[in-house]
Amino acid sequence: MSAKIRYTDEPLGRLKVVPDFLPAPEDLVFREEGVKVTIALSKRSVEFFKREAKKHHTQYQRMIRRLLDAYAAHHTPPLTSKSRPTRRKRRVPQSAR
Repeated sequence: MSAKIRYTDEPLGRLKVVPDFLPAPEDLVFREEGVKVTIALSKRSVEFFKREAKKHHTQYQRMIRRLLDAYAAHHTPPLTSKSRPTRRKRRVPQSAR
C-alpha cells in the first residue's frame, strides 16, 4: 500500500513566475501572409545560418525569417483594447422645452 500524504502549512520557499511563452490558439491556425523581398546578406551570416540549419534539420531561410519575426514582435508595442465610444446626450429641441 502507498504511504498517506501528509500536508503541512510550511512556506513554499523560492517561487519563480514563468512568463507565458505559448502562442495563442488563433496564432496556430492562420499563416501570416508572406512578402517576397530581395536582400543582400554578408557571406558570414549566410554561412552561419546554413550551418545551424543543417544541425537542426531545417531550412536556413526559415531560421532567418523566424529571427526577423521575433525581433519585430519584441519591438512592436502591444495592441490596446478598443475603447467604447461614448454616447452623446440627445439634444432637446427648443420647442419641446
